[in-house]
Amino acid sequence: MKRFIKLFLTFVAALFIQASPAERFPVPPDSPNRLFYIQRSSNANTVVYDANLLSNKTLHPKDPVHTYWIRYGERGQREELTTIQRTLAYGLYTDRIKTESNAFEGYFLAYRKRKFIVRMDGRGNPIALFPINGKLQVLKRVYVSVDESNMMPSVNYIELFGKDQATGKDVYEKFRP
Repeated sequence: MKRFIKLFLTFVAALFIQASPAERFPVPPDSPNRLFYIQRSSNANTVVYDANLLSNKTLHPKDPVHTYWIRYGERGQREELTTIQRTLAYGLYTDRIKTESNAFEGYFLAYRKRKFIVRMDGRGNPIALFPINGKLQVLKRVYVSVDESNMMPSVNYIELFGKDQATGKDVYEKFRP
């Protein structure tokens, strides 16, 4: 029996060690406007991206996404991004898609290689469609492993977590920018 318990505990410990570092951070409270959020290896503070909806449940034409911090490393307070953070690191560029009503194409200002789409799904919920494994998927969260050993931090890798639009199954991609 002791051997079984020892094997079981070793198995459980191995599962925990194998878990993605992204699994060890707090999850922001759910919101009907939530598009996705970003967490970084450097601390638990989280950048949240919510749809900016008007009273008629359409995306704001000039500012469709509201981006802000949840400062878990402090008191868990919500805080707006600074101008530098918004324009260089975590901000987005968005532009209305002329062929689709209430939809926007955009990219992260810090990483312009992958464009995304923000729109409402068939049930009227806001979603962000992002290329995951070469296919537009519903992006839910991003984890960025950061190397801060040098003067300028660099990105080791990025993990994307989402849902397949058609099946609702979890999708995942890890890549080096």
